[in-house]
Amino acid sequence: MESTSLVLSVVSIANMGILGILIVIFGKMYVNTRAQLPLGMIVVAAMLFLHNVIGALAYFSMEEIFSHEIFPYMLGVGIAEFAGLIIFLKITLD
Repeated sequence: MESTSLVLSVVSIANMGILGILIVIFGKMYVNTRAQLPLGMIVVAAMLFLHNVIGALAYFSMEEIFSHEIFPYMLGVGIAEFAGLIIFLKITLD
């Protein structure tokens, strides 16, 4: 595996970890309150989780067709998503 695909996969896996934590937190909120908002957040987090699963699998299985010139942009998107999820998790826990 090329280092570029490995880095992109690690970022996607880190995003999946944070999204998994958010899904559990929102699940507990929904069980306690039966409010619709946590249920909607579970759906959003699950779709983002699916996006990262597909991305990580694509980085592993199709690394030979990825252009090295696009790597910084893809990494930037992954890191921006990671930063956003960290902030979202912090806000959720407060």
